[in-house]
Amino acid sequence: MVKRTGGNRRKTRSILRKHFSLRGKISLRKYFQEFKKGDRVGFKAEPAIHKGMYFRRYHGRTGVIEGKRGNCYEIKIKDRDKEKILIVHPVHLNKL
Repeated sequence: MVKRTGGNRRKTRSILRKHFSLRGKISLRKYFQEFKKGDRVGFKAEPAIHKGMYFRRYHGRTGVIEGKRGNCYEIKIKDRDKEKILIVHPVHLNKL
């Protein structure tokens, strides 16, 4: 058997990179932002925090908040013809 190469962040050099002027400490306001059920959110990864990060395929997508699970949110998205629920930390979300 051949072992699979790489993990979740494989081939993400350009996707998960911050602009040089945006580097530095993450604001607590972004880290602790609150959403309500039914809010529309966009996925924009914060590369410095790996906890609660989604898979790279969903970068730039939008979804709808379905509920909360611990510190993270359940977000429903449409992936081609299927509806999926992703569990994402609020630091990786932007309100639309």
